[in-house]
Amino acid sequence: MDGAGGPGEGPAQEALQSLSRRLQVQEKEMELVKAALAEALRLLRLQAPSTSLQDPGTLGPPRDSSPAAPPGLPPTCSPSLVSRGTQTEAEMEVEPSPGPPGLSNGPPAPPGGSEEPSGTQSEGGGSSSSGTGSPGPPGILRLAQPPQRTDTPRRNSSSSSPSERPRQKLSRKAASSANLLLRSGSTESRGGKDPLSSPGGPGSRRSNYNLEGISVKMFLRGRPITMYIPSGIRSLEELPSGPPPETLSLDWVYGYRGRDSRSNLFVLRSGEVVYFIACVVVLYRPGGGPGGPGGGGQRHYRGHTDCVRCLAVHPDGVRVASGQTAGVDKDGKPLQPVVHVWDSETLLKLQEIGLGAFERGVGALAFSVVDQGAFLCVVDDSNEHMLSVWDCSRGTKLAEIKSTNDSVLAVGFNPRDSSSIVTSGKSHVHFWNWNGGTGVPGNGTLTRKQGVFGKYKKPKFIPCFVFLPDGDILTGDSEGNILTWGRSLSDSRTPGRGGAKETYGIVAQAHAHEGSIFALCLRRDGTVLSGGGRDRRLVQWGPGLVALQEAEIPEHFGAVRAIAEGPGSELLVGTTKNALLRGDLAQGFSPVIQGHTDELWGLCTHPFQNRFLTCGHDRQLCLWDGEGHALAWSIDLKETGLCADFHPSGAVVAVGLNTGRWLVLDTETREIVSDITDGNEQLSVVRYSPDGLYLAIGSHDNMIYIYSVSSDGAKSSRFGRCVGHSSFITHLDWSKDGNFIMSNSGDYEILYWDVAGGCKLLRNRYESRDREWATYTCVLGFHVYGVWPDGSDGTDINSLCRSHNERVVAVADDFCKVHLFQYPCAHAKAPSLVYGGHGSHVTSVRFTHDDSHLISLGGKDASIFQWRVLGAGGTGPVPTTPSRTPSLSPASSLDV
Repeated sequence: MDGAGGPGEGPAQEALQSLSRRLQVQEKEMELVKAALAEALRLLRLQAPSTSLQDPGTLGPPRDSSPAAPPGLPPTCSPSLVSRGTQTEAEMEVEPSPGPPGLSNGPPAPPGGSEEPSGTQSEGGGSSSSGTGSPGPPGILRLAQPPQRTDTPRRNSSSSSPSERPRQKLSRKAASSANLLLRSGSTESRGGKDPLSSPGGPGSRRSNYNLEGISVKMFLRGRPITMYIPSGIRSLEELPSGPPPETLSLDWVYGYRGRDSRSNLFVLRSGEVVYFIACVVVLYRPGGGPGGPGGGGQRHYRGHTDCVRCLAVHPDGVRVASGQTAGVDKDGKPLQPVVHVWDSETLLKLQEIGLGAFERGVGALAFSVVDQGAFLCVVDDSNEHMLSVWDCSRGTKLAEIKSTNDSVLAVGFNPRDSSSIVTSGKSHVHFWNWNGGTGVPGNGTLTRKQGVFGKYKKPKFIPCFVFLPDGDILTGDSEGNILTWGRSLSDSRTPGRGGAKETYGIVAQAHAHEGSIFALCLRRDGTVLSGGGRDRRLVQWGPGLVALQEAEIPEHFGAVRAIAEGPGSELLVGTTKNALLRGDLAQGFSPVIQGHTDELWGLCTHPFQNRFLTCGHDRQLCLWDGEGHALAWSIDLKETGLCADFHPSGAVVAVGLNTGRWLVLDTETREIVSDITDGNEQLSVVRYSPDGLYLAIGSHDNMIYIYSVSSDGAKSSRFGRCVGHSSFITHLDWSKDGNFIMSNSGDYEILYWDVAGGCKLLRNRYESRDREWATYTCVLGFHVYGVWPDGSDGTDINSLCRSHNERVVAVADDFCKVHLFQYPCAHAKAPSLVYGGHGSHVTSVRFTHDDSHLISLGGKDASIFQWRVLGAGGTGPVPTTPSRTPSLSPASSLDV
């Protein structure tokens, strides 16, 4: 009805009248169809024995075969399926609907082969005629309705008599008319929740001609996506419902946020190192082993709802304060920044401070020292960088003031006087006097004295400072200088505001580093450590800023971001390339935690070892040891890596880049054994066939390139191209026999390809409904359509992976969550277990070879989570028709 909305009422009225006449004609044609179908069914019952029906698992008969399927039955449809039609036994169209011009490869369907129900050329919405001019609300997901009108029985020249031919002609004409109705727009294709209020007119509900039990339909951005039900499933109610019995437990987090954060590395009284990445605060005991305060490994505080930005450790060495940034939930509602005070031994939250009081995020915080950590000072990320003081035990605000419009990078209480607070940042050092330590909420005042540089050059940034035992303060700045600030009596000539009795002035300067100083640390013996940016040096300073000892951090780890003192002479160093180093100044440093530094997309797991490989925008290709929780090796790709896959032998791995290049690397020598370019657009997926004989490469130029691969995976030669998608390739999977491919594209198409037969497009996707797939990573398909949430826009799910035992499906979404569903997941809005921790869109998920772990990648947070899969009962795939009671009512996901 797109043409009904003209500028004048005359053309619109004429169009409505024309449509009304057309509908009347079609109603008469449908009556003829009913009569023809009734006659066909009568003849079928009288003449066709039950043994003439084809086996549901076989393909349609060849063109010259004499025993053919009876009229009215799809060649591949079982009698049990056909018997469930509400008005008719057959719904398959006689004439194939024309496809887009690009779908030219692949042979035409034989006259006896079945075609698509509902006139659709592709299961996805990109080429579906039912979606033309019928935009619907995003994410409406529903089962195909029982047919209200019948289509024609399929023509079969070998079994039809001359007396039946007139009726068959009328049937074909009716099928063509049904397609016209289908294209005119319907309640189903428009996705209206209420058929009475949805656009489409009184006859619009007739648009669904799918046989009940043959297919289901969902909508993404108004585009219908038809998916065919496997023949072994007699009813959707037989499929499992409810969340899966398996659960996930966070086992290990790879990475550390040193690239863009400070105040992020401390050592607790238990000896554990505490730091953060994404929404998780990690408690790590060097040396590995089982988790817990006494055994090493990692534990995790996961109380935050968005990315953690700063930490502070209480003077008792047990309690920790962590501040998070603001964010939004999946419905677009803002998540307010907040500070959590929690117990590092029990991982229980003790206090939530400042909910609704901070803007944008918490930039810096610190506990008081002299009064056993009774107070907490916080600086937020608002334009005025509000400085506030809080009572830790009550969670009440005692004082607040606008600090400066310039960024604030550090804050701290004077360890000898809680009424004295220092902040530093862009071009400033401020000395604050807090009056109001009696604990009366809101009655405290903060007054400021600005540090004066005088004859010394004013630096652009002062990222760090530390209090000395004698009361002086050392600051490190962007000029590489360490300035000593000493106390002096205030007088009228001292610039600044407020009534502080004492102020600070520069009494000494020492040039310590080339480039900025990012970290200062006071050691237990009274010496000071400084960490440089550009020169990557770690220097120990004695009294009078005399250099005692130094070490240099290797270049590939980056600059020094944070320093923490461990037991004895041991030091922990966080770097700007997201690594944690352990060692001392004499022996040097080695990495204990490493990670990526930019957005991650590529992930694949080893076929028979607990190893996995990652790549992303930082151009690093990294192989990780999942058992030892360590980086096995990494190489520089020189370009952005977006996808990867291991050869079934594990000897080589293929990596797709953002330029159309793809590489094959030897996993032992790390040497590139093949370097090939296909097109000039980014590659989104690479996948070896289960037997390792083929490699499929999905590109943003809408093509899938197929290569023949040698037995060792080292050599590849072009075998063909799969041409037919109308948008970029997003996901693909191989069949278990290695002959076929299922692929998804950016416009929500589901296409099937016969690779062994010459990379041909299988136009009759109905015949692929029973095909078994070696992997299931396509986000669109009958077995997984229930993972899509209501209201989806088609981009909400980034990655999907079925476990090898075919029991569960893991999903990575755009809202920082990992989901776990039962498999198959063929109920609309199926319930799931939901796991948080990532601070950005989750880009990929993969199970390890034995399904013992699940790996998930954060996007911009550059984090890698290793989840342990718990509660799996037994081994082997789930039966096709498990005996479980379904729940058809909407169920919300369960947050874990």
